[in-house]
Amino acid sequence: MQLIEAIATCEEELRLAMLASDVETLEQMLADDMIFVDQLGIRRSRGDDIAAHRSGLLDLSSLDFRGDRIIRAHGELASVIVTADVAGTYDGAAFFGTFAYLRLWKLQDGRWQITLAQCTASPSSEL
Repeated sequence: MQLIEAIATCEEELRLAMLASDVETLEQMLADDMIFVDQLGIRRSRGDDIAAHRSGLLDLSSLDFRGDRIIRAHGELASVIVTADVAGTYDGAAFFGTFAYLRLWKLQDGRWQITLAQCTASPSSEL
C-alpha cells in the first residue's frame, strides 16, 4: 500500500509541476531515457517534454484528473492509468481535451521517475 500512496503523491506532484511549467521538478521526475508517445503518436524524449515547458510552447491552464485512477505495483515499477481534462495553449493556439494517460514509474536512485508515458485523446464523456 505504501507504494500506491507514493505513486499517487508523485502523480499529484507531476500535475502541479506541469501546470506551473516547473522545469526543475520535471527534470527530477522524468527519467533521462523517458519516452512519451503523445496523442498524435509522436515519440518525444525527456528533453522534448522539458523544452516545451521551458520555452512556453506548452502552457497549461488546467489539468484535472477525473474518474478512477488505476495504480498497480510491479516490483520496482508502478503503472498508472488516469484520465484528465487538459486546457491551455500550444504554440499560441488554445486547446481543451480529455486524455487518457498511461505512465510507467520506476524506482531509480531512491526516487520514482517516469520512464515511459503515453497519451490518447478520449471522448469527454468517457472515464
